[in-house]
Amino acid sequence: MKDTRVSVVEVGPRDGLQNEANTVSTEDKVAFVDRLAHAGCQRIEVSSFVAPKWIPQLADAEEVFAAIDRRQGVEYSALIPNVRGMERALLCGIDAAHVFLSASETHNRKNVNKTIAETLSALRPVVELAHAEQLPVRGYVSTAFGCPYEGRVAEEQVVGVVTSLVDLGVDEISLGDTIGVAVPTQITGLLAALAGVLPVDRISLHLHDTRGTAMANVLAGLQAGVTCFDGSLGGLGGCPYAPGASGNLATDDLLYLLSRMGYETCIDEDKLAETAAWLEAVVQKPLPSHARSIARRASGRA
Repeated sequence: MKDTRVSVVEVGPRDGLQNEANTVSTEDKVAFVDRLAHAGCQRIEVSSFVAPKWIPQLADAEEVFAAIDRRQGVEYSALIPNVRGMERALLCGIDAAHVFLSASETHNRKNVNKTIAETLSALRPVVELAHAEQLPVRGYVSTAFGCPYEGRVAEEQVVGVVTSLVDLGVDEISLGDTIGVAVPTQITGLLAALAGVLPVDRISLHLHDTRGTAMANVLAGLQAGVTCFDGSLGGLGGCPYAPGASGNLATDDLLYLLSRMGYETCIDEDKLAETAAWLEAVVQKPLPSHARSIARRASGRA
């Protein structure tokens, strides 16, 4: 009998907002996180402790963490770039640390101004600090299927990066289709290549819908045994260092697929839809998810 439980990591408050041109107020960020928790989201990436000069939209990470209404059973996580970021995050009482690097050298240099090897060295003390506080560590591997600068990324390159992260002690790996180029055969191929490195229940997929293939890739992941997916409500988001990358896989569209296939997520679709409508007003633009497009048409708005 298949496991029908699927975990959704809601990255909208961090990955969804980081690329927005218009500043979103701290109050609205707090309300966003609280609304997601109220809708049943059990894993929420709240913000980033990257230096504010690099991601100005998330400069208020401390203030957001201080004001959210923490719900029992909800994991409130943050993106951590280095030891200084980890020290800031620990003072805020994060529940999980998310670290990151790229599978391609060029994107990694553009993103963090380091080689992959230098990044791994910098992440070691971050992982050690997290584990000393008994916090789980998730490792994002960006450009796992394609790079805006180098093109297709070889499976063996991704396997090498993932292996290095696992050797550091990272507990969960999120494979990122940063520019939305992957197709189902790439998903299943990379998962098969990683079978000897870590079990599939420690792998998540972080998909972008640039070419409309995200949902097909979700299905390929499900069939291969993946039980965790990242989503951003309404499909909001993009990567500042990946030209051409469109929004993340929309959590509301993902939930529609999962629920009607019999998977359990604990997320209330109606409450999530209400939050998506609210978020659309906050960012002052239509969100690209199919769910929001249908809702706008139903209400007589384009």
